[in-house]
Amino acid sequence: MILKAKNYVFIDSQNLNLGIQKQGWKLDYKKFRVYLHEKYGVEKAYMFIGFVALNQKLYDKLQEAGFILKFKPTIPDADGKIKGNVDADLVLQAMIDIAEYEQAVVVSSDGDFYSLVQHLGEKGKLKAVMSSDEKNCSTLLKQTAKDKIQYMYDLKDKLEYKFETKKKNTT
Repeated sequence: MILKAKNYVFIDSQNLNLGIQKQGWKLDYKKFRVYLHEKYGVEKAYMFIGFVALNQKLYDKLQEAGFILKFKPTIPDADGKIKGNVDADLVLQAMIDIAEYEQAVVVSSDGDFYSLVQHLGEKGKLKAVMSSDEKNCSTLLKQTAKDKIQYMYDLKDKLEYKFETKKKNTT
């Protein structure tokens, strides 16, 4: 059933990707985009992601799947690990667009989004919070989202990326 609504999703891509990887599977972003549309009536899907030039093929595939990418410049931290904190950008976009959507879906397990989730809930604008799994989800998000939280480990069968193996031509 496709929900007829004008809902938006705001995705913390790094949090989502790492959370799914910790569970030992890979997310199929095309299936995920369809799921968001069918389950939550998501019309516009924002994905907040750190920009690394070498990842252009990934960015192209995400855009082809229907995501609107919002890039954050990346910088190496003290250990040389690439960082691109998207939290403020995600919150800002959710507030800029608040009059344009009926309800929002926030995809993250990060407690830094507690205030956004609380505000959206108070305004009747929170459709759902999607977290990769209950164990790694912030207690603040669990308490604030209450019955509107969905854990993605339940979605593995629907949303797991299946590697296609090419059949050899034996003729």
